[in-house]
Amino acid sequence: MVFGYARVSTAEQNLDLQLDAFLKEGIDEKNIYTDKVSSSQEERKSLSKLLEYAREGDTIVVWKLDRLARSLIHFTNFINQLNEKGVKFRSITEPFLDTTDKSSHSQFIVNLFAALAQLERDIIIERTKAGLASARARGKILGAPTGISKKNQQKAIICEQYFKEGKLTVSEICERVAISRATYYKYLRHRGLNGKLRPYKSDKE
Repeated sequence: MVFGYARVSTAEQNLDLQLDAFLKEGIDEKNIYTDKVSSSQEERKSLSKLLEYAREGDTIVVWKLDRLARSLIHFTNFINQLNEKGVKFRSITEPFLDTTDKSSHSQFIVNLFAALAQLERDIIIERTKAGLASARARGKILGAPTGISKKNQQKAIICEQYFKEGKLTVSEICERVAISRATYYKYLRHRGLNGKLRPYKSDKE
């Protein structure tokens, strides 16, 4: 069975372009799942339902990759989840993103994205180590703050670094670090940023 997944932010208010594309692809209207996600709402309920419902041999189609994922890490996590269930994926406007195509070209692209996502993870780890070393050099106390385990201390430092750079939205940071929005703000408070918790960049797309 083939399913379509469409998403817009509430600022866009219009799913027609994506829905029309699905219908032209022959996807049954009842098999189309949609989300309208505002800047204050991270959870994509319809996507979660679709992932639960899809079975081995099914295919999930999107109009464009950015309707599904905001980062390479998010995309590769999604593809891994589909692979575990035996579900295929295809993007209408990006034919090179098609796991129903068994050609070496399509597989190369997916593998390339996975490699880049791993590189992004490695960069995050290296930046965390550099941040810890810099803090030690300045004589900053690095003990785990109250309410945060030592295991999660590095995530808190990563959140602090992303926040201070101001280049990513809160949602993007949460996806990269694999935490909830509430946990993100908890980490910032424990890093002493209580009075600076307004994100530098809007979550709106």
